[in-house]
Amino acid sequence: MPRPEIIVGDDGLARCGWGAVDPEYRRYHDEEWGTPQHDPVRLFEKVCLEGFQAGLSWITILRRRPAFREVFHGFDARRIAVMTDDDVTRLLGDERIIRHRGKIEATIQNARATLDLDLPIDELLWSFAPRPGSVAPSTFAEVPATTPESTAMSKELRRRGFRFVGPTTMYALMQASGMVDDHLAACHRSARTAAA
Repeated sequence: MPRPEIIVGDDGLARCGWGAVDPEYRRYHDEEWGTPQHDPVRLFEKVCLEGFQAGLSWITILRRRPAFREVFHGFDARRIAVMTDDDVTRLLGDERIIRHRGKIEATIQNARATLDLDLPIDELLWSFAPRPGSVAPSTFAEVPATTPESTAMSKELRRRGFRFVGPTTMYALMQASGMVDDHLAACHRSARTAAA
């Protein structure tokens, strides 16, 4: 049975169906997803974790985020960039995270690519943010998987040496970091509905 588009919680607030049932998802939906994020460390973390999420559910990553933050030094790019093959081997044995060699190595490479940027990562990522739409989506069928902007972001990040940054992954980053607001119109978090 498909999940409802909107679920009204025990607190009386209407939420996007995906973020209404699981307590951790609910906190994430209410406090993070769609909230504009400009902190460069948190944005770098989102690039990496969205890459780890590829092929998995976001709740899997969310529940493991504390361990990811621990093993990747709080997503300090300078500390990650000097990680070695021995670190990769160690992380492949850590059951608290996603043990995928390509994604672990991509995180290290992404840290190095971040340090090589000629502008702060937050400026680079936000330069691809689309202009806000005037109408919030009514259903999840109206929410795209990719956009021209996420495709352009993906292409530029790849050109700069980043990995696991495909257009769909980058659109998820845009949603998570508030570059787009894909809360459904009936959701209490929809800024566009509130503004109207």
